[in-house]
Amino acid sequence: MTTTPIQDPGRENPTRGQSNRKLVILYSISVFFYWISMYIYMPTLPIYIQGIAGNLVIVGTILSMYGLWQGLIRLPMGIGSDWLGKYKPFIITGYIFSAAGALLMGNAENSFMLLVGRSFTGVAAATWVPLVVAFSNLFPPAQAVQATALLTAINSTGRVLATASTGTLNQIGGYQLAFNLAIVSAGAALLAVLLIKEPKRARMKISLGGLKILANRYDVMLPSILDAVTQLMIWAGPYSFFPIVARNLGASEVMISMLVSMYLMVFMIGNFSVSFIVKKVKPVVFTFIGFILLALSLIIASQAKTFAIIFVAQLIAGLASGLTYPTLMGMSIEHVQNYERSTAMGLHQTIYSIGMFMGPWLGGILAASLGMETMFIIFAFFCGISGMLGTYWLALKQKRDPSLSL
Repeated sequence: MTTTPIQDPGRENPTRGQSNRKLVILYSISVFFYWISMYIYMPTLPIYIQGIAGNLVIVGTILSMYGLWQGLIRLPMGIGSDWLGKYKPFIITGYIFSAAGALLMGNAENSFMLLVGRSFTGVAAATWVPLVVAFSNLFPPAQAVQATALLTAINSTGRVLATASTGTLNQIGGYQLAFNLAIVSAGAALLAVLLIKEPKRARMKISLGGLKILANRYDVMLPSILDAVTQLMIWAGPYSFFPIVARNLGASEVMISMLVSMYLMVFMIGNFSVSFIVKKVKPVVFTFIGFILLALSLIIASQAKTFAIIFVAQLIAGLASGLTYPTLMGMSIEHVQNYERSTAMGLHQTIYSIGMFMGPWLGGILAASLGMETMFIIFAFFCGISGMLGTYWLALKQKRDPSLSL
C-alpha cells in the first residue's frame, strides 16, 4: 500500500510532540480494540438472544437496535464533531457505551435488558463516524478510498480475532466470558485514544443549508444509499440469520464462531484488494461485483441443507461486503471539503444504518411468517435489482463533474 500520512497545513496539524505517524499508530490500536469489544460476542449473539427472548420476531427486533441507534446518533455525532472541532469526546463516549452495552447484555435476565444493551452498542457503533474522519484526515484527499480501506482492514483484523475466539470462550466460561472481555477491550481502546493529543481543527458553523447541499450531492448520496442496501443484506444474513440456520443444521458454537470469523477474513481480503488495485479499477466496478456476489450468497443460503453450504454462502457474502464497504464509504467523502467531511460521513453512515436496522427487523418478520428460505430469496432479488440499477446510475453520474447535484 502506497498511502502515507501527510502534514498538510490545510488539513489537520499534529500538536507538538506527536507526528502523523504516531497518530496513525494510536488510532489504529484504538480501532483494533474497539472492534474487538463490539464483536467478541457477535457470532453466537443471535442464539444467545433467542435463548432468552424466544421467537424470531423478538430476536430480529433486539438485533435491529444496533442499526436503529446508529441511524439516530451518527449524523448528530458527525455534525457535533464538526461544530466542536474535536473528535476525542465523541470517541471516548462511544467506547464507554460499548462497555456498558456488553455489561448489560452479559447479565441480561429478560428481553428488555437485551434490547437496552444492544441499543447501547448501537450508540457505541456511531463512534465509527469520527474515527473514520479523524484517520482519513491524516492522508491526502486523493487517497480517501485507500485510507478507508486501510482502516477497515484494521477493524477487520480485530473482528476476525474476536469472532474466532467466541466459541472457545463460550466453552470455557459460558456466554458471559465473551461479554466481560468486551468490557476489557473497550477499556484498552479508551486508553489508546486518551494518549492522543488531538490536532487542532477549525470549528465549523453548522447550517441546515450546508447539510441540504450535502444531501443533494450525488457523490455523497448514491454511495450512501447503495451501502444501505448492502448493510440490509448483511445484517439479515451473515450477522443475524445465517448463524441461526447453522445452529439448526447442527453446528456447534465453535463452528458458528468460525462461520463469522471466516466471513470477516474474506471481508478483510476484499478490503486489501480494494486498497491495492483501486487505482487500476474504477470503484464502481467493485460495487457492481459486490452486489452480484451478495445476491448469490443469499440464494445459496436459501438452499442450505448442510453446514458446508451455509459456510460457502458466508464466504461469498464476506468477499462481497469487503469489496463494497470501503469503496462506497471512501467514495462518499472523496470530493467533500475537509471541514465538511465529518458531517458527510455522519450522513453516509446514518443512511447505511437504516439497512442495518431493516435487515434483522424485516428479516425476523419475514422469517417468522414465510420461513428463512423465502426471506433470503426475497432479499436476494431486491439486492440484485437495486445493485445493478444503482451502480449503473452511479457510473452515468460519474461521467459528469462530481460536484454536480442529483
